[in-house]
Amino acid sequence: MARGKSPKPTPGQRVRVIDGATMPEFPELAIAGWTGQVLETTGTGAKLKVILEWDDETQTRVPENYRTHCEAQGLMHTMACLPSSDLEVL
Repeated sequence: MARGKSPKPTPGQRVRVIDGATMPEFPELAIAGWTGQVLETTGTGAKLKVILEWDDETQTRVPENYRTHCEAQGLMHTMACLPSSDLEVL
């Protein structure tokens, strides 16, 4: 069955990562099912990116090696910037 077009995420909405998605800065890390709240969006159309903060439940699932990787790169493990195509609005 073809997947329907998902509504565009907007600030304040809760979202979930779709099956098959990985963390852009750490492609070995599968993040399907992770959830969070949209903080802002950038771009338009197919280039729409979503900046989100992981919720408390998801933050407990973040592997230690990813936290360490983020610290080394100056990134926040509690947040992500993902293509909107990797997300579904809850």
